[in-house]
Amino acid sequence: MAGETTEIVLSKQDLRAVTAFAAACAEVVLDIFETDQPDDSRPREAIDTAWDFARGGERGKALRDAAWAALKAAKCVETAAAREAAWAAMSAAGAAYLHPLVKATQVKHILGAAAHAARAAELAAGDDRTVGAAHLEQALPRATPAVVDVLARFPAAPAGGGRVGELIRTLDADLRTRAVVMPEGQ
Repeated sequence: MAGETTEIVLSKQDLRAVTAFAAACAEVVLDIFETDQPDDSRPREAIDTAWDFARGGERGKALRDAAWAALKAAKCVETAAAREAAWAAMSAAGAAYLHPLVKATQVKHILGAAAHAARAAELAAGDDRTVGAAHLEQALPRATPAVVDVLARFPAAPAGGGRVGELIRTLDADLRTRAVVMPEGQ
């Protein structure tokens, strides 16, 4: 359609804020992976690389390689919880590659690490969904106003995606509510 926006303006600072949020969410369940695979540092390296970018480093090959390595680490685990924790780490490194496209699927780049972390915690607790809900509550204050602002530029999270998709949609709705009630400049 004529006049329809197809791209969202994202600054490097926007990407750094989103990546910091993702890294903070993923690192809280890193121990789930490391208990399962104590000699595999790939998810930790993905989170460290995400933090490096969030704190001013370059967005380049190191981030992509770390994300791919964490994804490969997820295939080497003994438990579903450890797999989700590795996916959270992969999502943290991948958050720096949020695309400026007006597509609901891009919300996964913003909230995927938090959702995979919540799912890892649920599974580690015997698939206790109240644990996942608690992790999402803990993720809310990690989302700075800059993260909420970036999220609000995108359409709401898409349907599907199983339990992780549900967690993404729950967090998306909660953060969008925050965007509405936050005073300007906060």
